[in-house]
Amino acid sequence: MGPHVSESALAGLVEDLAGEVYVPGDPGYDEARVIHNGMIDRRPAVIAQCASQADVSNAILFGREAELPIAVRGGGHSVAGTCVVDGALVVDLRRMHTVVVDPEDLTVRVEGGTMMGQMDHACAPFRLATTGGRVSTTGVGGFTLGGGSGWLERKFGLASDNLLAADLITAEGKHVHTDAEENPELFWALHGGGGNFGVATSLTLRLHELPRMSMAMLFFLPDDAPEIVRTFRDLAEGAPDGYGGGVIYMPAPAEPFVPEELVGRLVCGTLFTYAGPVGELREFAEPLFALRPVVEIVQDVPYAELQSMLDDPPGLRNYWSAEYLTGFPDEAVDQYCARGAAIPAGTATQHVLFMLGGAVAGGAARWPQPWRTAPWAVHPFATWEDPALDEPAVQWVRDVRADARPWAVDSVYLNFVGVEGEQRVVNSFGEENYRRLAAVKAQYDPDNVFRHNHNIVPTTS
Repeated sequence: MGPHVSESALAGLVEDLAGEVYVPGDPGYDEARVIHNGMIDRRPAVIAQCASQADVSNAILFGREAELPIAVRGGGHSVAGTCVVDGALVVDLRRMHTVVVDPEDLTVRVEGGTMMGQMDHACAPFRLATTGGRVSTTGVGGFTLGGGSGWLERKFGLASDNLLAADLITAEGKHVHTDAEENPELFWALHGGGGNFGVATSLTLRLHELPRMSMAMLFFLPDDAPEIVRTFRDLAEGAPDGYGGGVIYMPAPAEPFVPEELVGRLVCGTLFTYAGPVGELREFAEPLFALRPVVEIVQDVPYAELQSMLDDPPGLRNYWSAEYLTGFPDEAVDQYCARGAAIPAGTATQHVLFMLGGAVAGGAARWPQPWRTAPWAVHPFATWEDPALDEPAVQWVRDVRADARPWAVDSVYLNFVGVEGEQRVVNSFGEENYRRLAAVKAQYDPDNVFRHNHNIVPTTS
């Protein structure tokens, strides 16, 4: 425990919470502090696993009284590991995961600790969906409040575009509700501003009818990668909004659909997802089939299943970043392919290029996310197991960013990056948006209690 935590105060927190409280030395403490990124090994002073909105309020008040730093954990997928902090109070929301689907109003209400897979599976019987993360173990709360990029974004917008209402506990331990009419400035700030303004205990999201979903994942040997990537680019630039997808360099995974002789070898993959039948998708993607893929997975697929196909195992070491691009000309293709061929050996690193546009670009003027006008995003996603590979893996990610600089915009989707400096945060909102966000921050968290994130510093004047 930290120096400010008295035994009586801790006993009071234990009595007040319907959930569980862990401190160093308790059975279950080490399990409770583990997050997705294996590089993060931090020891909070107190972990409060909250089971209700009242628990969240009580935990925050306890942390402030004890003068502890306060971190908030939803899914635990932040690459920077900001949801666990040495010597801090962690407000852990994972026990709060109720999902309520209203198929008539086309809405879903989720508690703050809900995982993406829990929401997707609850919506599936109604053939309804909203834009979700591409990994089922992502937390819905942090994903949505950070913007929320996923396979359905070109058709239905970002996850935050589908945010209808939220309930937060502020730094003062008070409940506040926000929607387009009630506390509208806070509502605006939650469309990309992240967890800067309070702890989100529930979110209400718009749902969409999704009767069909299909995918075409093709793996190629990397010898002809520039032609493959250019073909994908040309298809993507003319794709209707129902299509999503990207290109990926990666070591071929040990999956049943991958021939044994390819497992572990570098491949260049393309993926198109489509909110429609597989026959139409195959016809659209025909120019890629003509390039002789060595693996083809082309099928109708339930959305919830698609969402978990790229799940990566927890506990690996992770370092990611991203750049959003004004375009993807042939020179950029060549740079992308050259860096893909240089993925560090011995890692499970993925070199990802996402197609954007469609509904993503539509909300750029309305919300504080200027990066969404970019048609492409490059997302170097380094994962590995051996700590001896830390330096080459991290350097490779930085090299990808340097390669993309001639076409990069200043702004970036912050959920894709770790700690990259205050200016990176300011640029990602734009200076005018950042000033407006800082004013909202000053209203709801003037002391910057919720600062262990991509932080927005409250206006002091």
